[in-house]
Amino acid sequence: MPDISIGRLRGGFCVYWRDPDTGKRARYQLEARTRAEAEAEGLSVYRRTALANAPRGTTVADLWEAYREDLGSKPTAKTMGYTGKAVLEHFGAYTPDQITKALCESYAAKRFEAGKSQGSVWTELGHLRSAMRFAEDMRAISRAPKIWRPEKPQTDKRILNRGEARALIEGAHDPHVRLALVLLLGTGGRLGAILDLTWDRVDFESGTINLRLEDSVTRKGRAFLPMNNATRPALLAAKEAALTDYVIEYAGRQVRSIRTGFKNAVERSKIGHVRIHDLRHTAAVTMLSGGVPLEKVSQVLGHSNTAVTFSTYARFLPQHMQDAVDVLDFASLKRGA
Repeated sequence: MPDISIGRLRGGFCVYWRDPDTGKRARYQLEARTRAEAEAEGLSVYRRTALANAPRGTTVADLWEAYREDLGSKPTAKTMGYTGKAVLEHFGAYTPDQITKALCESYAAKRFEAGKSQGSVWTELGHLRSAMRFAEDMRAISRAPKIWRPEKPQTDKRILNRGEARALIEGAHDPHVRLALVLLLGTGGRLGAILDLTWDRVDFESGTINLRLEDSVTRKGRAFLPMNNATRPALLAAKEAALTDYVIEYAGRQVRSIRTGFKNAVERSKIGHVRIHDLRHTAAVTMLSGGVPLEKVSQVLGHSNTAVTFSTYARFLPQHMQDAVDVLDFASLKRGA
């Protein structure tokens, strides 16, 4: 934690510290209106200012750690603690302007030799790219280097039919696991969003579920959406028995994982291999195949734009191109037409 202090300035808050090298005092006016807000904003100002004033020649390792600090408590910061072990061993001593395609390719080759998957390497180099773009945004470097990555692998998506989905829910014997499955399938939300859901974001009067977090601690999009005939009664029953602020709870505590319960439900349902995230894919494809417009599906899934939805699920809907290929039916054209 840097040695910074919060003070008062012109009727508001300010942050100040002394440069460890020069001893000069730096002070910045803050927009915060409360002490707690000022402490958070002050830390952010310090990190950004220190990075912007970093000397040219700052290494990848320095910028990587600065980016992690800026992320704070976001999940990506924790993940980068793991991916950074390999990334910094290879790139850490370099300066950003020294990164080349060949250097990235040699990193990928080394990781493949170590038995890492293409998806893992894609993610690791993606973190490097994000750190370099952050450094450019903070003006610590004039321009972020282009980070070459292997092609993102296509993961197999298991789409459940309605019978399989019902069997999976019925296979969940624990009430909290069953509720989680109903919400996963009934909202298309990610598991993290469902486990984070609190009762203050469930409005029975308006019939809505707000999966968004106000403090934006996740980079993944989340939706604000209505209840349906499956989620509403399940939530009403859970609310009557609630002991905590969290919708998914067990023994008076928030549930952090349903891995074991999900595995047991899959085994009991006898529907074969399926991952938790496949329930989100199932919700998306079910909506699209049911004729729901792409724009609405994108909103339900919390995607940033419809292009993300289309690129992810278009291959499951070949019928959406039927009118286009019908025009290409040259064999059926009349002679002379």
